Amino acid sequence: LTYTRVWIPDPDHVWRAAEIVRDYKEGEPVLHLTLEDDTPLEYPVGPKSNPLPFLRNPDILVGENDLTALSYLHEPAVLHNLKVRFLEPNHIYTYCGIVLVAINPYEQLHIYGEEVIRAYSGQNMGDMDPHIFAVAEEAYKQMARDERNQSIIVSGESGAGKTVSAKYAMRFFATVGGSTSDTNVEEKVLASSPIMEAIGNAKTTRNDNSSRFGKYIEIGFNRQYRIIGANMRTYLLEKSRVVFQAEDERNYHIFYQLCASASLPEYKDLCLGNAEDFTFTSMGENIFIEGVNDAEDLEKTREAFTLLGIKEGNQSSIFKVIASILHLGNIEICSQRDGESCHVLVRHDLHLKHFCTLLGVELKQMEHWLCHRKLVTATETYVKNMSTKQAENARDALAKHIYARMFDWIVEHINKALHTSSKQHSFIGVLDIYGFETFEVNSFEQFCINYANEKLQQQFNSHVFKLEQEEYMKEQIPWTLIDFYDNQPCIDLIEARLGILDLLDEECKVPKGTDENWAQKLYKQHSVSAHFQKPRMSNVSFIIVHFADKVEYQSEGFLEKNRDTVYGEQINILKAISSQFQLVADLFHDKDDVAPPKSSRVNVRPAKSTPKAPNKEHKKTVGHQFRSSLHLLMETLNATTPHYVRCIKPNDLKEPFMFDSRRAVQQLRACGVLETIRISAAGYPSRLLQPVPVLLRSRDGLTDKELDHDMFQFGKTKIFFRAGQVAYLEKLRADRFRSACIKIQKTVRGWLQRVRYRKVRKMAVSLQRYGRGYLARRHADFLRQTRAALLCQKQYRMVRDRRAYLRVRRAVVTIQAFTRGMFTRRIYQEVLVLIWS
Repeated sequence: LTYTRVWIPDPDHVWRAAEIVRDYKEGEPVLHLTLEDDTPLEYPVGPKSNPLPFLRNPDILVGENDLTALSYLHEPAVLHNLKVRFLEPNHIYTYCGIVLVAINPYEQLHIYGEEVIRAYSGQNMGDMDPHIFAVAEEAYKQMARDERNQSIIVSGESGAGKTVSAKYAMRFFATVGGSTSDTNVEEKVLASSPIMEAIGNAKTTRNDNSSRFGKYIEIGFNRQYRIIGANMRTYLLEKSRVVFQAEDERNYHIFYQLCASASLPEYKDLCLGNAEDFTFTSMGENIFIEGVNDAEDLEKTREAFTLLGIKEGNQSSIFKVIASILHLGNIEICSQRDGESCHVLVRHDLHLKHFCTLLGVELKQMEHWLCHRKLVTATETYVKNMSTKQAENARDALAKHIYARMFDWIVEHINKALHTSSKQHSFIGVLDIYGFETFEVNSFEQFCINYANEKLQQQFNSHVFKLEQEEYMKEQIPWTLIDFYDNQPCIDLIEARLGILDLLDEECKVPKGTDENWAQKLYKQHSVSAHFQKPRMSNVSFIIVHFADKVEYQSEGFLEKNRDTVYGEQINILKAISSQFQLVADLFHDKDDVAPPKSSRVNVRPAKSTPKAPNKEHKKTVGHQFRSSLHLLMETLNATTPHYVRCIKPNDLKEPFMFDSRRAVQQLRACGVLETIRISAAGYPSRLLQPVPVLLRSRDGLTDKELDHDMFQFGKTKIFFRAGQVAYLEKLRADRFRSACIKIQKTVRGWLQRVRYRKVRKMAVSLQRYGRGYLARRHADFLRQTRAALLCQKQYRMVRDRRAYLRVRRAVVTIQAFTRGMFTRRIYQEVLVLIWS
């Protein structure tokens, strides 16, 4: 007996399997269910409060490599299918239409070798198991076929495996599209990865190698579709990590790599020591990563620098800049007695000396401008003392600024190494960008990251919707408008006129603007917005209803991070560096006087002794720059054919092949996979290239009652079915198969039983014959033995009795003889007595 199988909500497993064990009539308040462990359950249902549960897919469809092939497309079916594929056969990749879902196994798998690349090269996307190489091959093939630029968009939260997936995609292109010249461009493209990981990746609580910036790498091809060059654009480097790390987190890897190699002779001039000795590398209180050797990683970073043509001298200068940042963080700023000013103990502070020596700046000037700032008015210029807190903030801002400039310089020189003079025919872009994030405390960085994901989600939704529409039009079936979630109102809330970013920039221009005042302006301006909420218990936080989830942001620090203020006097000192420190001079010389590159982070307007016409570029805030670069990215993506890779983090413990359903479903909701399912399910999600022959060719084929004509459409090459109809057809086919199987089984079982009966009867007769013969022989032996026994008994008894008789006879005769002798002798004696008497 089979029952209808369903999914019901569960607080621990998100969804739980159950079976309906009693017929349900419309209007009844409960469903009678049995859980997998045979526990009975009365599940309440209602027209509004608690709808009927989702139906489960047939077992034959569980584990499908494409989620859109499932009969029932909904959240529990998607979650269960991914879990089954991930845990049982260790398949970490699954298609969801045009999206590749990749689950991080937290284990090295041997599925990325060159032989695997060759196996996927030239294959259609559905011909082999889902793989990142299949997506890369599809992009490569479409670039050549359609002569259109392609993009692979890799997204997911920290620790989901975005960077690794992007790296393998680039490895595929480097293998199948290797350059024909001796420039080894593909090797240089791959060599950029260890460099970018060293200067842009860090350990977080969620990931030991988390990318703290976004990057878009364009791999250029010629007309023969061979790699001729590449170009990298970066987005929103997390500069705040340079001066602050949360507990159990680390700064960027390059700092620890240098400290781990500080004892080597070539790094003696850096005056470094253990990472625990520096403020900027010890805040997380854990300077090590299990299984990572920072000293060895530095050698790999240097090898990559060399391969990309960055000379030894420039490498040494880069390391000096990095070391100077560590020393800058250790400069002790002491408060004066008045509390309004401060000073640096130059005689006792070796770190200031090391900082000035490494960068080639004048010590007295640096010491002075670390504790003072210049104010310029329309009539005069004067120097103002800074408090200890202000000086420390200025010092940290300088450290962030130096690191950001060095980061941009390295990216610029990587691009020079990857640049080609040959004419580029087309390109494939690989976007490795941060996914939607939410933490206990969400600051400016998370706001920008989630804003970027809103834009990417909008592009994703519109593209999926467009492909769905094109499929229906191509197959010439009636097109019904599908309603899909449009997050444009949320994007307008952030970037439109008088939106959050506009109000933030406006508050940054106010001389005494504060985070609290900005928050109050947000409450006043956007209180009626459906995507904006004010927390009940806070007057300095705000909530944005994103497409993925509600996120509460703390306004503290937004203005400072958006301004990204660096005092001009400190920058002027760095600008005045002599040509002896060429790379350091290149980092700062004339950078502030020109428009920034598209991927730049900040622009600093140095204070001038006399007022000059303001440069508009100098006034650009971090939010404004990020919005501009994001718009440029979206224009690029919209001009290409996108391919999507959604990376999923299966658990927060980084355990291999452990699947936490609650964490997985959060990410599925956030990355747009479920929205793809919803859009697909709203139309005709199931498509067959040929009809079901068992149903259409049988004598009693489908009737109008069995299948409503509104539930399917015939296209030019496919049959389109509404959600659940394929499962219904599978049920009908299963019923037909079951009926046929019963008839076949009846006949076969009867024949088998008759054959078995004949065999058993023949064996029984044989056994009886042999048994009876054996019993007869055994009885004859018994009779012979009995007769022999009787003869033996007779003879034995005769002999025994005769011997007894003879023994008695001899005894009697003997007794008689002695008795007679005694009597005779007695008579003889009597006679003698008589005679003698």
